[in-house]
Amino acid sequence: MPSFIDLLPQIIAEELLLPVSSVARTLELVREGATIPFMARYRKEVTGGLDEVQLGAIKDRFEYLTELEERRQAILSSLTERDLLTDELAAKLHATRSKTELEDLYLPFKPKRRTRATIARERGLEPLADLIWGQASTLERSRDELGLAFVDAEKGVLDREAAFQGARDIVAERIADEAEVRAALREQLQRSGKIVSRRAEAPKGKKAEAGPSGPPMDPSKFSDYFEFDEAVAALPSHRILALRRGEKEGALRLELETDRDAALAEVQSRVVKNPDAALRFDLQQALVDSYDRLLRPSIAADVNALLKERADLEAIKVFAENLRHLLLAAPFGLRPVIAVDPGFRTGCKVVALDATGKLLEETVIYPHEPHKKEAEARAKLAALAAKHGAVALAIGNGTAGRETEGVARAMLREGQLPEGCAVISVNESGASVYSASEIARQELPDHDVTVRGAVSIGRRLQDPLAELVKIDPKSIGVGQYQHDVSQPALKRSLDGVVESCVNAVGVEVNTASVKLLSYVAGIGETVAENIIRHRSEHGAFRSRRELLKVPRLGPKAFEQAAGFLRIRAGGNPLDGSGVHPESYDVVERMAQDLGVSVAELVGQPSLVSRIPIRNYIDERRGEPTLRDILAELEKPGRDPRAQFEAVGFREDVTEFEHLQEGMVLQGVVTNVTKFGAFVDVGVHQDGLVHVSELSHRFVKEPSEVVKVGDRVQVKVVKVDKERRRIGLSIKQTQSPTEARPATGREPPPRREGAERPASGSRSSGRPGPGGGNPQRGGPGGGGARPAQNKPAPFNAIRIRPPR
Repeated sequence: MPSFIDLLPQIIAEELLLPVSSVARTLELVREGATIPFMARYRKEVTGGLDEVQLGAIKDRFEYLTELEERRQAILSSLTERDLLTDELAAKLHATRSKTELEDLYLPFKPKRRTRATIARERGLEPLADLIWGQASTLERSRDELGLAFVDAEKGVLDREAAFQGARDIVAERIADEAEVRAALREQLQRSGKIVSRRAEAPKGKKAEAGPSGPPMDPSKFSDYFEFDEAVAALPSHRILALRRGEKEGALRLELETDRDAALAEVQSRVVKNPDAALRFDLQQALVDSYDRLLRPSIAADVNALLKERADLEAIKVFAENLRHLLLAAPFGLRPVIAVDPGFRTGCKVVALDATGKLLEETVIYPHEPHKKEAEARAKLAALAAKHGAVALAIGNGTAGRETEGVARAMLREGQLPEGCAVISVNESGASVYSASEIARQELPDHDVTVRGAVSIGRRLQDPLAELVKIDPKSIGVGQYQHDVSQPALKRSLDGVVESCVNAVGVEVNTASVKLLSYVAGIGETVAENIIRHRSEHGAFRSRRELLKVPRLGPKAFEQAAGFLRIRAGGNPLDGSGVHPESYDVVERMAQDLGVSVAELVGQPSLVSRIPIRNYIDERRGEPTLRDILAELEKPGRDPRAQFEAVGFREDVTEFEHLQEGMVLQGVVTNVTKFGAFVDVGVHQDGLVHVSELSHRFVKEPSEVVKVGDRVQVKVVKVDKERRRIGLSIKQTQSPTEARPATGREPPPRREGAERPASGSRSSGRPGPGGGNPQRGGPGGGGARPAQNKPAPFNAIRIRPPR
């Protein structure tokens, strides 16, 4: 009989609705150490053309089920050693594919701490508990006689009621350990329960605790949740995280509530087998006690954990998608720039960078209050731009950013900057984190943090991906409660996104940083450091094959990494393309058949179009791989990112106080959450376009219509001066006919009476404690709540008092 591990390809294929053969071959590659980017790009024939998302899902499910099987075997071993494993229990343990269900099945046999039931067993009351649990209609002796038989003062059983109380404690624990009961209550609480939030009154004299990444939180930030309740089934992920943060900060008191009568009825239906049992009174008492004392708090904890897990997954998914778009933002290109880290009192740090991002020169200018040396600042900027041939001024969008941008644009209008020079606002989120990091100290050891920050701003304009990989993704500001979610899960997801983006773009091995190289498939940090060391000691790599001389970069790592590394100035033009070295031979045959050299073939679409693809299909390469090869030959090493486009902020709107309702502004999307999108309109504070204001059509997911980095036109619909919040609308700048799904498909017609999002637009400021723009996760963002069907009342067992 095949083992569970042997059946994994079939199990995973059924769960993910994928071909068994593709899953089986993918798992073989995973076991061999293949990375997802490598499999998606260079093993299409093996995987059946699965994309990175599908491959990632297979890998994740494989790891989950493997861990499940390891735990199952440990439980089976433990039960066997203690002679507790029955055929029925073994069958249930083998059948489950859920870690939660596995632990529920093991719970009755799991070694426990000392409980009331444990003490009762020590006092010899288990036989009496068995009689209650057995639910016999008649007994050989009366209830009084049964109780008296277990009275033992030495054991602490002083009278018959004490005996029955101990027996009921044992029965209560048995009920609480029933896997079927726990599963039913868990499902009921998720289906019909609700979460209730109330303001938590802090003890007198106690100071507010610090937030997860900053100073104490203002409890009023959670004022929308001071009198709040919502059905568990309808609770969106961002609201779960907002409520949990409020509880963690001491501002909120949360409780999961459900209909007690319905819950007791649920337990009764699974426990009571004989309503006319002789000891039904004791069974009833044990049942109620089990629910109130053991099951209710335990199930609430389980559901809380499930809600947290669900919210984490949603938040991580949102963060990962935002990060992907940010990393793949259009690069300005390898051109010399002047970068400015703005400031008022301490001045603006200015650096000149060459086309590769190398620091050439630095200075400080003081164009603003309190110094007001604008003429001198202009002269310095003009001289630096002319000296180094800068084609852009990259200005950080933080404090004094719009004011500095105004000075630069005035210079542009007055001809003080070189013709064609652009003035570009750059999102500087995370630049300060980079400037104080070990990576920055290694790259710029002789410069202080202000210089490093300016360099980071300039490089971020030139190539966002190459620079942003040096910063912890949690510090970039595109997440949703990233400090509140599972950190291991978050890191795993974000690392996967960075790896995917880096390999999609490709890396120039002779100029890349250690951090960028470390994300190339199959390399990692140690090998990346070895590549840099080899490059420093022996000069630039002239071919991909030379990489095999790098310590610890063996044939397997080379296989995974080579196709994603670029050497554009080497002797072989294919080394600068995405063609994998394992396929150089087929390209050489193509060139030979055309009567040209490889160098003459590469980059010549007219020649490539003459290649009959089917002539080169063999046992290693099928049509999908060959089509990828031809695409690379047409445009070798092409960058999949879009063309750069600057944001045109209004020059007369630079501060929050300049905003007025009704204004139409240009902006850039900085963050997309489940409840809307945050947009930078150039006033040092992002505004929120609530999901209901994104489009004239119904939008279920904001990511359907906007993504991080999008240039958008917005209308100011609300300016909350007290809380410094900005409400924006995209749909109010469009006619209804302009709104179409991002997919190009028409949306399904809205059903009459269908739930609509709240119409009020909520907004937020810059990232607060916990990171990311959504300080409160858009509380109140959900509209009407679905009606809750009240469960049937508890049909209690009819009990006559004992005679």
